[in-house]
Amino acid sequence: MTEVKSGDTVHIHYKGTLDDGTVFDSSEGRDPLKFEVGSGQIIPGLDNAMPGMEVGEKKTVEVPADDAYGQVDPNARQQVPREGIPDDIPLDPGTQLQVQTEGGQVLPVTVLEVTDEVVTLDANHALAGQDLTFDIELVAIA
Repeated sequence: MTEVKSGDTVHIHYKGTLDDGTVFDSSEGRDPLKFEVGSGQIIPGLDNAMPGMEVGEKKTVEVPADDAYGQVDPNARQQVPREGIPDDIPLDPGTQLQVQTEGGQVLPVTVLEVTDEVVTLDANHALAGQDLTFDIELVAIA
């Protein structure tokens, strides 16, 4: 059998869960995830688990936060003046928005807190600071 090596394009089915068993993502009912091993297209902890796998092989991979979406960065949280946000923008905590940086980059953020004076936005990935577990199956090596 052929084993996966860095540079191979692979197709995997996966289910990602949190420590409490909550499923945060899955390829169930969808096409397999396709990516090039070692290219940085997916989180390092999952990418690093691929070399040596054979088509049809299944395994469970535990990925610490540092090898997933990193730790929560307090510097990625910012308070903006409430009056600077148009009234038609929903600001319920948990709402995901997109903001444009001064350099023109579009950045996804989550509303953390709203007061009469400020809105606290968080640019951390929703899974930052969390250890993740993936059940994966190698479907194909292209």
